[in-house]
Amino acid sequence: MFVDSHCHLNFPQLRSELPAIRDAMAQAQVDRALCICTTIEEFPEVHALAQGYDNFWATVGVHPDNEGVHEPTVDELVELSTHGKVVAVGETGLDYYRLGDRSLSDMEWQRQRFRTHIRAARQAKLPMIIHTRSASDDTLSVLREEQGEKVGGVFHCFTESLAVARAALDLGFYISFSGILTFKTAQELREVARYVPLDRCLIETDSPYLAPVPYRGKTNNPSYVPHVARQLAELKACDIETIAEHTSRNFETLFRV
Repeated sequence: MFVDSHCHLNFPQLRSELPAIRDAMAQAQVDRALCICTTIEEFPEVHALAQGYDNFWATVGVHPDNEGVHEPTVDELVELSTHGKVVAVGETGLDYYRLGDRSLSDMEWQRQRFRTHIRAARQAKLPMIIHTRSASDDTLSVLREEQGEKVGGVFHCFTESLAVARAALDLGFYISFSGILTFKTAQELREVARYVPLDRCLIETDSPYLAPVPYRGKTNNPSYVPHVARQLAELKACDIETIAEHTSRNFETLFRV
């Protein structure tokens, strides 16, 4: 009934608990999940999850915030994207949150990595999982320059402004909401969620992070995604079944599963 469009089940906090998590997913009517790759080194683990379970899928990519990891070429990403049940490139994007004493010009390596992923997605004809934090202007700029709208994708774990949401929608992207939507401090984000059309919404956990209320502060897992759906239903003034139906259909449409 529900789909978790972004989770990290290969991370140690979740991998060791996978049988229990799958049982909890079934009880919560979470029937599918997309396992997200954040380094090329971990791709075999992520892909094995997709291959091992008929209701899991995988992506391939390098998270923008990861340093000191293998830097893939376009050709490498395209080749890995041909592996069975790989449905997207990413997560990719820009993250300037931890700049420290670095300037924006020092982050050119991130922008080049992002361009590589967009070019690979276009060549592979796959959508992208976009991560952007404290970098929305550059994220949108690079997407436009590299014609990312030709493949589209989703801005995952959205925390940006209404203006950024409008720009992403204009480029043909979906918007995915996480447990942050349930946080008391997230009133502005809830206004964004009210605005985004239901046919462009996805829901996710980004587990093991960002557990929704009432589990905030605990280890997140895909069985908690209905709490995001319930909050979205309240904002849209509809029932939770409507959210489940639309977000599941959107997942199928975007990732062609």
